[in-house]
Amino acid sequence: MMKEKLLGKNPEELREAALAAGLPAFTSKQIAQWMYVKRVRSFDEMTNISKAGREKLAELYDLGVSAPVGVAESSDGTRKYLFQVGEKDSCIESVMIPDEDRKTLCVSSQAGCKMGCKFCMTGRQGFHGNLTVAEILNQFISIEESEGLTNAVFMGMGEPLDNTDNVLKAIEALTAPWGFGWSPKRVTLSTIGVIPGLRRYLDGSRCHLAISIHNPFPEERLEFMPAQKAWNITDVIDLIRQYDWTAQRRVSFEYTMFAGWNDDKRHADALIRLLRGLECRVNLIRFHKIPDFPYECASQQAMTAFRDRLNSNGITSTIRASRGEDILAACGMLAGQHNTR
Repeated sequence: MMKEKLLGKNPEELREAALAAGLPAFTSKQIAQWMYVKRVRSFDEMTNISKAGREKLAELYDLGVSAPVGVAESSDGTRKYLFQVGEKDSCIESVMIPDEDRKTLCVSSQAGCKMGCKFCMTGRQGFHGNLTVAEILNQFISIEESEGLTNAVFMGMGEPLDNTDNVLKAIEALTAPWGFGWSPKRVTLSTIGVIPGLRRYLDGSRCHLAISIHNPFPEERLEFMPAQKAWNITDVIDLIRQYDWTAQRRVSFEYTMFAGWNDDKRHADALIRLLRGLECRVNLIRFHKIPDFPYECASQQAMTAFRDRLNSNGITSTIRASRGEDILAACGMLAGQHNTR
């Protein structure tokens, strides 16, 4: 039987764990500091806890930290890490993206995905399980750049709001004073718009939000994104309009561009109508070709015209630079395969 993992537990849960190990309640604060501030990888490193106490903790619990089983590095400096997760040894990937003084971790929340977006390699592999809180936070702790990370985007494998409980608990550990102590402004969650989880996220977090929209016409969006049937994009945006958006908490829309499907003036104008009056940004993303999918990326000319039309109509828009494509680490290419070195 697998031991319970301590990584991801809040102060009260750590207090219960300390007491169960026969340790004083205040030991919970020491454990939290070792895990979240010093980011240790074993109980042996918790040197202000007695040796007997450390041994008892190790007997009862698993710290929850495990090294990646592979890593690949792109020519642009992006690094993709491979982790084994779950009892069935599924694999997930996370991506560290360096950019001048920033190091952003693209975090996975599931092994595979249920959403079935036709242009996404993760969705094609099916669903293999939700990541635990420890498995989510382990991506932050066990990579080489752990201490230097500046930002996190929940844009890796899986739909974060299909694993709402564990994702929200991981975000709490990232942003709470007893945890990593990050500002909520350093964290962005991306979703196709799972409305029940989205409402919980917006009510319980001050972190940024990114919506994967890709097409402003609901019937066309449904062609590539089956989740549109359950959570209509117009309903998603109606919900988002109920909240305040400022520099302290931003909302953006991710729009992957496909030649001949969503890259013309008709789509740009529909997107302008859909988002008019909402303080937001649209990130235009180059589609990265995947096997057995008929569409190509929109041309640079079409992407530039689309961006300019949005900007001229009051919708801030940029074309996002692709990173890590040569190691299959770019948007939509994560598949949790043993192809790292």
